[in-house]
Amino acid sequence: MAGAAAPLPGLMLLLLLLLLLLLLLPAASAEPQLRFRPPAEAPVRLFTEPELARYDGHQEGQPIYLAVKGVVFDVTSGKEFYGKGAPYNALVGKDSTRGVAKMSLDPADLTHDTTGLTEEELKSLDDIFNNVYKAKYPIVGYTSRRILNEDGSPNLDFKPEDQPHFSIKDEF
Repeated sequence: MAGAAAPLPGLMLLLLLLLLLLLLLPAASAEPQLRFRPPAEAPVRLFTEPELARYDGHQEGQPIYLAVKGVVFDVTSGKEFYGKGAPYNALVGKDSTRGVAKMSLDPADLTHDTTGLTEEELKSLDDIFNNVYKAKYPIVGYTSRRILNEDGSPNLDFKPEDQPHFSIKDEF
């Protein structure tokens, strides 16, 4: 009878180890999922003019960015309009506020400068900004000119549009 009792504690130990492994195994496989979760949205950035120029639609596989009123939009989904050789490619890779307001692709109008625009052009700019760009394309950042004054001091009129996770202090 002593020989029959010896396998039982060994079997019990084996079952306990198996149970312990089963309990720990799901926790170990779930652990990587708990440690890394991609952000719901990509954070917005601050773009200098040379940085924004890199996203002009000429490099395959790179996003296409267009700034209007200092807000940088990802217009990649409209590649047929803004990509290389597309009809509105002249607008991308820069702040083209004046061109959008005047509905112009003239290189002289592809600037942030709104000086001298008529009341009708300013209204058109606001309509296109709100009803086309903000309604259709994600905001990926702001031009440094929108956030900073010419002397480098903060622009106190800066108000991020539709970006509750954006904090100006994180950008500097």
